[in-house]
Amino acid sequence: MLVYSTGSNISARFFLPRFGRFDPNPRTRFLSIWFPKTPFSTGEILIGHIQTGRHMSVSELLDTLQSDQQRLLDDLIQWLRIPSVSSDSRHIDDTQKACQWIADKLSGAGLSVEILPTEGHPMVLAETPPVPGAPTVVVYGHYDVQPAEPLNQWTTPPFEPEVRDGNLYARGATDDKGQLLTHVQSVCRWLETGRPLPLQIKFLIEGEEEIGSANLERLLPELRERLACDCVVISDSSQYADGQPAITYGLRGIATYELQVDGPSQDLHSGSFGGAVMNPAIALTQMLSSLIDSEGRIQIPGYYDDVRDLTDTERRQWQDLPQDDDAFAKAIGVDELAGELGFSTNERRWARPTFDINGLTSGHQGEGGKTIIPATASAKFSFRLVPDQDPEKVTAGLRKHLDQHTPTGVRWSLKCGHGAVGMLANTDSPFMKAASDAIEQAFGVSPVLIREGGSIPIVTRFQEVLGCDCLLLGWGLSDDNAHSPNEKFRVDDYFRGIQASAILWDEIGKLNANT
Repeated sequence: MLVYSTGSNISARFFLPRFGRFDPNPRTRFLSIWFPKTPFSTGEILIGHIQTGRHMSVSELLDTLQSDQQRLLDDLIQWLRIPSVSSDSRHIDDTQKACQWIADKLSGAGLSVEILPTEGHPMVLAETPPVPGAPTVVVYGHYDVQPAEPLNQWTTPPFEPEVRDGNLYARGATDDKGQLLTHVQSVCRWLETGRPLPLQIKFLIEGEEEIGSANLERLLPELRERLACDCVVISDSSQYADGQPAITYGLRGIATYELQVDGPSQDLHSGSFGGAVMNPAIALTQMLSSLIDSEGRIQIPGYYDDVRDLTDTERRQWQDLPQDDDAFAKAIGVDELAGELGFSTNERRWARPTFDINGLTSGHQGEGGKTIIPATASAKFSFRLVPDQDPEKVTAGLRKHLDQHTPTGVRWSLKCGHGAVGMLANTDSPFMKAASDAIEQAFGVSPVLIREGGSIPIVTRFQEVLGCDCLLLGWGLSDDNAHSPNEKFRVDDYFRGIQASAILWDEIGKLNANT
């Protein structure tokens, strides 16, 4: 850092990159004027960029990224070592550490950064200077990760990253630290070269995506002005297939629950009492089974009333996508695919609502047998919803259904988890065209348009509160084992994602603000 002082209370500071090699050629630097701090001011006014040298072309930036790959990979490995599991209170300090790591990364590149406390895990807000007449983009991502259990199914420990066969294995590698970091790296390296960005970029990075984004959803209206933008960019999904990048224009919503069924006041001897009382575990499985029929149709009253049908154009486009059901089944280790009758595999995964049991608990779980009638049984389950379905309406129908299908002799209680509606993006926006061009240049293949069966709960709220377009650009692969043991991210796709991100800023920068 270079500091110039007038001898009074005013000084000027030139921010040089905190990391990397020093380039003796003249470069652009940020200029900030610092005043004495007051209760009403941070003491800083960002004047802008000082132009001291020629602009580096995007192609030169890509050459720099190519030669700097080991450093880019080392950054990701360092971040992945932090076990930022948001759902586990034992990792509160780790989530704080992961938050601070990414905040330091951004501030070290010269961005204005704030760590925003919440009632749970903190968020990072960062931004580059405004560019008059150019669009503003918000990059959203999350630093929290899923629990790593079962640990015995990992080849290497989940928080000891290892590169094997061209893949980087670690919890959070693809969901979402690796994909998010592609955008962080592209911005940091762009600023390091001294070439001013052709648009303003804001980062919103939270630590609660894996547990429903409740605090971000609550705070988003208050952050509307600070996050004002033309487009939100999110990389937390997958390519369509190996070698076939994609832009995701739709996500399913979600509704999660925990159902508990109670019977006798304590576990009973199955010989002395069997046949005289209802077994809560049997009652639970009967109730769960009643939720779906043999053709894959969900039996909750009114469940399909708001399901939006696919357009003929979408069906044709998806039929043209390469899809090998046998290979897909083999890849995930099943003999045959199954699902709602009358729909293709992609239609079932992307555009049809589903019901899944996520976990079952009852009775004796230790070694050996124990012949009892358990006093209680519970299940965790979820519905994936499609655009226009309302989680609250689904909950009301679910309660009605359970009332009608509860065996005598047991009682039930339902705990509602997080819920979110599905979303669809505007496929005709100029930002979609800019993203398509950027991906084609970086990956060498034009991306296809797809939907994704997963959920990113906050995306629809971005559309509602910020009134902006959303770009879902996935660099991962469907076999990256997100949420599963041996999660991975292909190293080459990490590098290609950084390149695509850098090109994207150049392409969007060519658009007028509020396009």
